[in-house]
Amino acid sequence: MTEISLTPETRICVTGGDGFLGRHLVSLLETSGYRDVFVPRIEDYDLKDITDIRRMYDDSGAEVVIHLAAVVGGIGANRENPGRFFYENAIMGLQLIEEARLRGVSKFVALGTICAYPKFTKVPFREEDLWKGYPEETNAPYGLAKKMLLVQSQAYRDQYGFNSIFLLPVNLYGPGDNFNPASSHVIPALIKKCIDAADAGAESITVWGTGKATREFFFVEDAARGILLATELYNDPDPVNLGAGFEISIRDLVGLIVELTGYRGRIEWDSSKPDGQPRRMLDTARARERFGFKATTDFRAGLRKTIEYYRSTLRDRS
Repeated sequence: MTEISLTPETRICVTGGDGFLGRHLVSLLETSGYRDVFVPRIEDYDLKDITDIRRMYDDSGAEVVIHLAAVVGGIGANRENPGRFFYENAIMGLQLIEEARLRGVSKFVALGTICAYPKFTKVPFREEDLWKGYPEETNAPYGLAKKMLLVQSQAYRDQYGFNSIFLLPVNLYGPGDNFNPASSHVIPALIKKCIDAADAGAESITVWGTGKATREFFFVEDAARGILLATELYNDPDPVNLGAGFEISIRDLVGLIVELTGYRGRIEWDSSKPDGQPRRMLDTARARERFGFKATTDFRAGLRKTIEYYRSTLRDRS
């Protein structure tokens, strides 16, 4: 297997580079001195179509691919689209990796998801636990589709000497997040709900579940930095968690967002709706040991930045 040392001239292709995480990563690549960063936008390339994938590789001349593109959403979107989420995420990744191998791409960075972990994984989640059970049912199709890219990466490394690494980021949040109620994750959904309710003078808001489930949240700028470090420095077959290494209950998260947004109404819990996976928190030691990554953003500070983004950028469009 040939390992690549990245230089400012290295041709890097970032799928999903125009999305939430992608925009932060592309900005970081550019400020870090990389001069040839190619972003295949969805309007120009359908990454489910092998013809468009081949054209993307022709146009980019990529030496390194960072695959962020995904079809993703919160619990509701996962429940409504299990087949679509499985097929589209699987077919994108499988074909992108195969075509990269055929073209001699020097390095492929595949982004997985914490949804790939078994439903009742012992906290904190360690990479060794990845195969010790079935994922939480509401997001299993998405999680398993992404997990197959780890299998493919390791199989291609063994048979072809193909350098593909696999990263497992925890739930992201931050400026630029998706605030669409039909597809957003919990933090942007709650921020929008609280601010919009305060603006409307609503007496209460309703939150899904019981509030007992726990989650770990990872500021998007930290995530971009972790991905860049792995792209530059990590070349091993083992999957690597990327996260902040803390856990908060949804009930406490709601209380914190209510406090930071200034919403003063009641919180009503709809326990007929699913909580999702009972607990989530990553062991992040491997990232620290293998390529020196550690998250640095304080959670309250990250939430304030995200709230300010919604207020200053999106509030008037809602």
